[in-house]
Amino acid sequence: MSDRTLHLAAFAAAGPVSGNHGGWRYPGADLDLLSAGYYRKLGRKLEAARFDLLFIADILAIPTRLENSLDSQLRYGALGALRLEPLSVLSLIAGHTEHLGLAATISTTYFEPYDVARSLATLDHLSGGRAAWNIVTSFQHAEARNFGREDHISHDERYDRADEFLEVACKLWNSWEDGALVRDAAAPLFADPSKVRPIDHRGRWFQVEGPLNVSRPPQGRPVFVQAGASSRGKDFAARWTDVIFVTHASLESAQAFYREMKQRAAAQGRDPDGLKILPGIAPLTGETGEIARAKDALLTDLADAKAGLSTLAYHLDIDLSRFPQDTPLPEIEQPGIHGHYKEVAELTRKHGMSLAQIGKQYAIKTNRDFIGGYKEVADRIEQWFTQSACDGFMIQIPYLFGGLDDFANLVVPELQRRGLFRTDYEGTTLRDRLGLPRP
Repeated sequence: MSDRTLHLAAFAAAGPVSGNHGGWRYPGADLDLLSAGYYRKLGRKLEAARFDLLFIADILAIPTRLENSLDSQLRYGALGALRLEPLSVLSLIAGHTEHLGLAATISTTYFEPYDVARSLATLDHLSGGRAAWNIVTSFQHAEARNFGREDHISHDERYDRADEFLEVACKLWNSWEDGALVRDAAAPLFADPSKVRPIDHRGRWFQVEGPLNVSRPPQGRPVFVQAGASSRGKDFAARWTDVIFVTHASLESAQAFYREMKQRAAAQGRDPDGLKILPGIAPLTGETGEIARAKDALLTDLADAKAGLSTLAYHLDIDLSRFPQDTPLPEIEQPGIHGHYKEVAELTRKHGMSLAQIGKQYAIKTNRDFIGGYKEVADRIEQWFTQSACDGFMIQIPYLFGGLDDFANLVVPELQRRGLFRTDYEGTTLRDRLGLPRP
């Protein structure tokens, strides 16, 4: 095993889209998305392949950003056509796995710190220290209207609220000292009152007395995952985040981001190695390159350009139907998700793609460097990992369960043969496996 350990996380939605908008239409794809068995199978397969964690993405509305209509999302099974609530799904998976980390997407914009701290502490206890929180700041009008607001709050205010949200949540997890839960029936002493304290938080966004009514989690606090790529998002990540999930259109942009974020973490007084950067990729593989490219051709045919454009419109928070479809993506000053905008802007600059072409490309995943025979895919993973572009990858599975089986049965053993990836789990908690200290 090399000095550095490659980390692998799986990105999945409790719905139709993960790494490719045509994946749900692929022959043999499992569409039993509302069954417990589907998610049991997903968790067990990832654990058998020794993945660090499963990350379940979430949004709080069916996007209507393209043409102010639900049609493109629902018709094409795009990003937000169906999303089950992630904590419920992960709680189910926790009962059928022993080692796999469990990351739930929860918004700091529309939830409250006490409820989130309590739910994640519960998941961490019940899973034996495997909970993680993908922290998002919701930005869509459709989401705002589902929570009694006509408009969402501004970009910087969303991060102001998120900073205070994290402060409160951490205070709540720390409102019980380690060892406060005694459970001495003879004394009697169930919990030591001297080790449980209110937090008495009074801030701009939240007033929370505390303490939490769940004892301190096994990990101290859940692992924090975040995907912000704006300047403010990077500041937030450098301060709080354990794992950054971001997408890149090239090795060079990944290397630049990696350098920048490690420097930002150091500037915050953190150990840069305590910030794990996992770019999102959608590998498509097979025994040979020809097999992989045949699968890619079929998936490309099945992915409708309008589905990709609908999801891109959601990510950028702008109705892209109002622009000429045969011209390049226009410059956008305040995109919803900066990382996705940079990714497609880089493609536009490099290849002069029209908006319609970008929609198609977005539907099948913009970075095409991880399609090929299993050794080719392992080569590219090794290149990014050894050339300081990442600490591992967030694997966006093109279709379930065949796409996962191909990666787990072909690429993972190849990475293990090269000494890049674990052959068995180490430690007892997700923090142990990620090499992160317990706070």
